[in-house]
Amino acid sequence: MDLAFMNQSFKRFVPAEFLAILGKKRLIDVKLGDQVKKEMSIMFVDIRSFTTISEKMKPEESFNFINNYLSRIGPIIRKNKGFIDKYIGDGIMALFPSNPDDAILAAILMLEEVKNINSENPNSHPIKIGVGIHTGDMMLGIVGENERIEGTVIADAVNLAARLEGLTKVYGSSILISHQTFYNLDDSAKYDFRILDKVKVKGKNESVTVIEILNGRHDSAVKRILNEKLEFERGVGAYLMKDFVRAEEIFKKMFENNPDDLAMKLYLERAHHYAIHGVPLDWEGIEAM
Repeated sequence: MDLAFMNQSFKRFVPAEFLAILGKKRLIDVKLGDQVKKEMSIMFVDIRSFTTISEKMKPEESFNFINNYLSRIGPIIRKNKGFIDKYIGDGIMALFPSNPDDAILAAILMLEEVKNINSENPNSHPIKIGVGIHTGDMMLGIVGENERIEGTVIADAVNLAARLEGLTKVYGSSILISHQTFYNLDDSAKYDFRILDKVKVKGKNESVTVIEILNGRHDSAVKRILNEKLEFERGVGAYLMKDFVRAEEIFKKMFENNPDDLAMKLYLERAHHYAIHGVPLDWEGIEAM
């Protein structure tokens, strides 16, 4: 069989970018235990409520649906200097070795592409995606045993990015990034964003500041959030100062005007609870999620 054809085929299973980071030119040069430490941005993407959507499909329809979706999303990742590490059902784990801006731009373009997919299929159930992005040091390498090996990434950063993707459901957001990613951006001012919360996610001792990137959402939603950003910050400020009565007043008024904003609802419920029951003496406004 033609060697060039074989190499091209293998790239569909092991990205060339993965080999390049390992310092390998060919797949046959890879061996168990090869590893390298590198700072990268990691992205997790998931279709919201896909289980519910797939229940209405036959198995072959689910496969066709996912493959069509992935065929639209995968090229966006590659065009923005990232590569797909693995598929997890309808989810994607992708790595961006160069710059966290690449990951955020890819996420924004993915949201735009999802709008296109929904507009092309007006009679089908519209899909939504959640994206979590974190930047940190990772060990990229080959794990397994002699008869079966796989390229993967091992780090706390992987778990945190996955948790951020999961938190998009809690806050009703599309793109969530960590403060580590935010601080590494070339120019954060070119994005529309709001600082949502400071949390400790499951399995982590250190807290992370959760930041919502608004670009890519429908213009009306972005405009509304930006118009209320200052008031939202006032409410969060009162909340962190333990003035829960004031915080509840602010978020209640905002939530009445915008009942679809889950972040406001979350703060309203917390402020109401703490106003009645109080907080622990060591409370610092960090929530365990």
